[in-house]
Amino acid sequence: MTEVGTTTLRHNPLNAVTATVERVTYADGRTAVRKELKKPTETEGPWAASTDPRHWNYWRRELEVYRDDELRAQLAGTGLILPAAQVDEGPDGGVLLMDDIDGTPGTHFSLAEHAALARACGRWQARPAPERPWTSTGFLRDYSTTRAVPWDLMTDDAAWQQPLIRETWPVELREAWTGLLIHRDTLLALVASLPRARCHLDFWVSNVIQRPTGELALFDWAFVGDGALGEDIGNYIPDAVFDLFWPVERLPELADTCIANYLDGLKEAGWQGNPDDVYLAVLASGVKYAWLLPLLLGQASQPTHNAYHRQVDSRHLFHQRGQALLFLANWCAEALSRARR
Repeated sequence: MTEVGTTTLRHNPLNAVTATVERVTYADGRTAVRKELKKPTETEGPWAASTDPRHWNYWRRELEVYRDDELRAQLAGTGLILPAAQVDEGPDGGVLLMDDIDGTPGTHFSLAEHAALARACGRWQARPAPERPWTSTGFLRDYSTTRAVPWDLMTDDAAWQQPLIRETWPVELREAWTGLLIHRDTLLALVASLPRARCHLDFWVSNVIQRPTGELALFDWAFVGDGALGEDIGNYIPDAVFDLFWPVERLPELADTCIANYLDGLKEAGWQGNPDDVYLAVLASGVKYAWLLPLLLGQASQPTHNAYHRQVDSRHLFHQRGQALLFLANWCAEALSRARR
């Protein structure tokens, strides 16, 4: 087919695995989404690609995912789908040419649509997953502890007195986040000890589209692997607020809805485990973002700020994120309290 145009789609340009993500338009009017993956180079940093099949950022993982008929079969009947894709691999990387799914993107979901996605995720993760040599292990700890973070700013009074911080963040956030950091290893170990599932591990609103038929197409499977049952939901809820796709004022409502529907989905698919373990995983997985607050302290004096690679109003961004960070700190404190009982 003859290409007549391409449009770059919003994605994470920092990830060394991804060369481009673009919508391709053909002469007959049809469209597809093309994602080009790169083999690792000498690039270092928090988003460096890896040749280790168990590493969270293994460069070939999505090529394997889209070839996996058993994964597609496991999703059947859950409400989730893996988009159809043509997979090509060359000497320098690979290309996924995926169906261009029409529908409502997760960034525009209503509460009912968020509920449907959480329930579908529960149905999927209640099912046993076939072992694969290319799924990630240790994602939560490795992803969240291998970043260059200005930890010293946590105790820097001047950093906390920056106008953008002082005027938008809750006064109790500093003490609450300090408590989270003190117990960081305990929280990571807690999540690792809970019941396991095959998890998406990048489960958030920018990676899903709901078709008019109600099916939910889930994208960006680059991190998929071992996680705690409930870990994906623990990621989904705050991420929607951090990048301004859901208002922090409705964060408790989103959390209650997603957790309840995820548990309902698990039960619908025959899961008979302990709901308290799932709830604990959701709460404790907030430790993933331990690095985010000091990073924001280091960025507060910059003249402009972005949310998911798009410039936004700085005061609104820091207000929303500050409130969401306090919500996560309280989640983690509750997880520790529950674990001690």
